[in-house]
Amino acid sequence: VHKDILLNSGPPRVRMRNVWRPAENFLEEAQDDATLVALHDQERAGIDIVSDGEVRRESYFNRFANALEGVDVDNPATVPGRTGKPTLVPRVVGPIRRNKPVQVRDVAYLRAHTDKPIKMTIPGAFTMAKMAADEHYGDQEALIMAYADAVNEEIHEMKEAGADVIQIDEPHMQAHPIESNRFGVAAIDKALEGISGTTVVHLCFGYAYAVSNKPSGYSFLPELDKCSASAISIEAAEP
Repeated sequence: VHKDILLNSGPPRVRMRNVWRPAENFLEEAQDDATLVALHDQERAGIDIVSDGEVRRESYFNRFANALEGVDVDNPATVPGRTGKPTLVPRVVGPIRRNKPVQVRDVAYLRAHTDKPIKMTIPGAFTMAKMAADEHYGDQEALIMAYADAVNEEIHEMKEAGADVIQIDEPHMQAHPIESNRFGVAAIDKALEGISGTTVVHLCFGYAYAVSNKPSGYSFLPELDKCSASAISIEAAEP
């Protein structure tokens, strides 16, 4: 990627194709190569459960979220981000549907190149709903559950492609505890419906942002004991 472009932008919520250095017709091949570099680094380090390094993503959020039907990323809306700064986000203009696999090839590619257990991450329904401007549902719960259905469909196919561990990234559950109490556990359980094996929910404060005004603890955490995930992953320290 172009590091100077990424440095000056922060994690993108909509498309950011100009961050990639390879031309479009070479991008997938370059990302495959970078995935193998990340994989071999983990194997040499003795990591027990390996990942693809998320090298195909402009951010943890936008690759899956922006691939869904019902989302307009070409005409984004502006909303306050977690730090209060204006942030470009997708507009929800129709029913949220997953009409094609998004990360399934990533899983299959990683599975074909290692014998170790593999872990893949996917953005959670609650976080995707908080990082979108709803112009269709008019109901927060309906929006979240529509995203959860899409996540569930993707996870089922990721498991079929060989993923041993699935992690749902839900940083906005930490940032919005009142709404998380209302919808968080239900969104996770819907996303994991019918999923076997090890599953993880991840919460964090957003290490890409300034740390001066971050809270000292999690306002939404014990409640996750009720969800169907196998484990909870949290950010516990920062440089």
